[in-house]
Amino acid sequence: MAIDPRGSDLKRYMQEDPGGPVVMLNLLRFKEGGRKSYEEYTRATQPFLEKVGGELVYAGNGSTALVAEPGQAWDAVLIVRYPSRAAFSQMVADPDYQRITHLRTEALQEAVLQATTPWPGRRK
Repeated sequence: MAIDPRGSDLKRYMQEDPGGPVVMLNLLRFKEGGRKSYEEYTRATQPFLEKVGGELVYAGNGSTALVAEPGQAWDAVLIVRYPSRAAFSQMVADPDYQRITHLRTEALQEAVLQATTPWPGRRK
């Protein structure tokens, strides 16, 4: 299962940059006992987010899936806003940040990390 973006993923992410802020949707499925490691990762990530002007907008536990196929329920959802795709790329390229990413990798069984763009007329 996919956990971490590869170099080719980041390259495509930057090539498809429409400009402006980006809101990243994080859908997370934890390994047994992985939640604690992920919580440690989120605390350790905070200074890196602040450094690039990013912000954790929402973090919550998955609950009742009203519309989902079997296996599509997620343990947690995070929404993180960055001022630009370049800011996100700058953060993940930081050698100090890279030293803590093992916490995320070790915590997750599966993840979706998807850049979103605002609908026309809804840019914020």
